[in-house]
Amino acid sequence: MTSGAPTDTAAATPQRIGIPREIFPGEKRVATVPDVVTKLAKLGFGVVVETGAGELADLSDDAYREAGASIAGSTAELWSSADIVFKVRPPTADEVALMHAGQTLIGFVWPAQNPDLMQQLAAKKVTVLAIDCLPRTLSRAQKMDALTSMAGVSGYRAVVEAANAFGRFFNGQITAAGKVPPAKVFIAGAGVAGLAAIGAAASLGAIVRANDTRAEVADQVVSLGGEFVKVDYEEEGSGGGGYAKVMSEGFQAAQREMYAKQAREVDIIITTALIPGKPAPKLITAEMVRSMKPGSVIVDMAAEQGGNCELTEPGKAVVKHGVTIVGYTDLASRMARQSSTLYGTNLFRLTEELCKTKDGVINVNMADDAIRGLTVIKDGEVTWPAPPIAAAPKPPAKPAVAAPKAPAHGHGPGEPMSAKTLAIVFGVGALLFALVGLYAPASFLSHFTVFVLACFVGYMVVWNVTPSLHTPLMSVTNAISSIIAIGALIQVAPPLDAAGAADRPNALILGCAVVALVLTAINMFGGFAVTRRMLAMFRK
Repeated sequence: MTSGAPTDTAAATPQRIGIPREIFPGEKRVATVPDVVTKLAKLGFGVVVETGAGELADLSDDAYREAGASIAGSTAELWSSADIVFKVRPPTADEVALMHAGQTLIGFVWPAQNPDLMQQLAAKKVTVLAIDCLPRTLSRAQKMDALTSMAGVSGYRAVVEAANAFGRFFNGQITAAGKVPPAKVFIAGAGVAGLAAIGAAASLGAIVRANDTRAEVADQVVSLGGEFVKVDYEEEGSGGGGYAKVMSEGFQAAQREMYAKQAREVDIIITTALIPGKPAPKLITAEMVRSMKPGSVIVDMAAEQGGNCELTEPGKAVVKHGVTIVGYTDLASRMARQSSTLYGTNLFRLTEELCKTKDGVINVNMADDAIRGLTVIKDGEVTWPAPPIAAAPKPPAKPAVAAPKAPAHGHGPGEPMSAKTLAIVFGVGALLFALVGLYAPASFLSHFTVFVLACFVGYMVVWNVTPSLHTPLMSVTNAISSIIAIGALIQVAPPLDAAGAADRPNALILGCAVVALVLTAINMFGGFAVTRRMLAMFRK
């Protein structure tokens, strides 16, 4: 059965997805979990799991059976009965030998690092979807991005391994026995793994510093509680596909100088620097290791590709010059159940894209940018590398709108009046006030004085408020300014005279007063309600 869309829908039978036991030394993950098996069944697929496949991830054969999967008694039975195979690690030569034409393999393949494997798979006339080749720049591909999922787990686990090897608390403490300073952690590389490590180390109370060649990640580092350490050299480090690029010699020299300084100061270094298709760059030299304090720890997350530290021994934790150097290559596998759950979910999301008809038959649509990017072999033909994804057309530029001209002698909201304008306003106001004082009765003058001062103070207060707060402020002033309620209340319940009698208003005035009270109550309570909701928008 081929991996393309069937030509005869009547002959199209649901395909079986096979989950083999991983045979790579030390690998504990499994390509899917029972919860995901149930979801795959709803897409129409049958699922067969090799016996013991989930054992090392604490997932029993019975759990898979309960989810609806069948159990294959041997590796040969699994590979022969499956139309689609989900794997974690690239297949070995023995596993490739068990494959048959028309079969589809989905998992990590790393075609750039495994050219011989690519030729072996092509010779078998199979279709291979390498999850590590997924175009990460596509927003809709994020749900299928297993690299990000595994990097997040590895970054978290790196901090756990560092804490295990470190001889002190991460957080600072003051106890009866003395003061314990917080641990200082430096993280080289603030990609997905680095950011996960920053968050984990900061949550444990450590002082966290981080560096990356991509300046745009500085805000992400700070948001997770870390401090971004900048290299004293101006160069943009963003590469294609969301990865970093190889930097110039000048930048690398400045970077080494910064790393040497951090090595002398910090207690723990976690390195995550990797560039796809290239050996891991050497960031931590032997001299830097010697300069670190005794008892310090280095966790080299790039150990599988040679390591970022010159003294790293892949797969081992060693002590050199008093520094523990952790070079484990199975960090994600050390949290096997969590990693398997995330990885299985990523493959399920990919399967949803491959089987939009939910009939249990996948369609490898090469016109889909995401599917084309991760398809490295199609029916025996090598299709890797995929062509670059065309950039989305830019929206047409909006016609330029001429900025409104500022008045020659005016000023906008939020801007204080100039000294000249303020003097003129005061002068005119004083002249008007003098004229009113000369001819108006004394009782009117006192009320007029209060009115003028209230207008002036209110004007100055509102005018100097930030424009974004105008609506909340106006709703408050609206509520407070409802002094009309007092007048209405006096009309409804007039005060008693000396004889104890009240001068009751006629029905029309009384009706108007009642209506005024109702409207004023709405104005007051509504004003405060609007203010509360508006101010809530400015709170975190």
